[in-house]
Amino acid sequence: MKKRLLAGILAGVMAASVLTTGCGGSKDIKDGKFTPSKTIQWMCTSSAGGGSDIFTRKIGDIMTSANLVNGQTIVVTNKTDGSGEVGRNEVAGLTKNADYQLLTFNSGDLMPMVTNTKNRSSNFRILAVMAVDKQLLFKGKDAQYDTFADVIDAVKSGTKVVIGGSKGDDIATYQALIAELGVSEDQLAYITYDSTGDAITAALGGHVEFVIAKPAAASEYVEAGSLVPILALANERYTGNLADAPTLSEVGDYNNVEVPVWRGVAAPAAMSDEAAAYWSETLKAVSETDAWKTEYIEANKLIAEYMDTATATDYVTNYEADYMAENGIQ
Repeated sequence: MKKRLLAGILAGVMAASVLTTGCGGSKDIKDGKFTPSKTIQWMCTSSAGGGSDIFTRKIGDIMTSANLVNGQTIVVTNKTDGSGEVGRNEVAGLTKNADYQLLTFNSGDLMPMVTNTKNRSSNFRILAVMAVDKQLLFKGKDAQYDTFADVIDAVKSGTKVVIGGSKGDDIATYQALIAELGVSEDQLAYITYDSTGDAITAALGGHVEFVIAKPAAASEYVEAGSLVPILALANERYTGNLADAPTLSEVGDYNNVEVPVWRGVAAPAAMSDEAAAYWSETLKAVSETDAWKTEYIEANKLIAEYMDTATATDYVTNYEADYMAENGIQ
């Protein structure tokens, strides 16, 4: 029922798009090169304050401050309807002003998209992959259990424990975790929120005791003492104020759990080749700035991983094919 309802919503959005956008390419291509001359729209299908939103706004800020977009304004829209599928579908079907539309597009967006809709990565122009992210498990300051070893003991003794998190990659990480622990979703339950920021808010409010989050979204709360990292969902410990969180193999006789999250930027399939080349090069320029390296990559403990439009398209296409094959998706 949920999938049929979502399909109906997306069909309506697509129909509206056909009526309101029409066809038309960019008029800002001269001598084979695109130069923006008006406002750039950027769609982020996660809520404000989450990891994807932070990623989006940091790139936009650097593009503007470093004068990489010809003095044009970048407007970010957060649209989470249908777990983000409505916003992604809107971008996929856009034809008018396609050269001026960007989309934050991560592995956490792709996984539920191919599972629940007919959209595929080929319905977009993949412009770049910018970084690789990973997660940790945090406890709220009023959580009942102090360590993840305590959580395991409680779950295996019959006490239900609830974790909050975002969609896509957070869910995949949670599923990998319970599989490695050998417990069920009823024992260690999961509540899905529209973004990591929303999940953190739930933990701060005491609605869930534990939350899966990336460093970018959680670091300020760790500094404030509102969240405490208790498990590194990675093959090695993090550094800095996250260094006290052990890996799963340090907690007990388990393999480490790690589900890397690639963070990228896409556009409507109708974007011109010239604009795609421009945005790919502009994103490369962002990746080479000190602000990106220090204020985003280092500050949020990500792995720098720039891929241009051709390389990123191949990477995302192969990732999608592998994910679909592993999950029996046609």
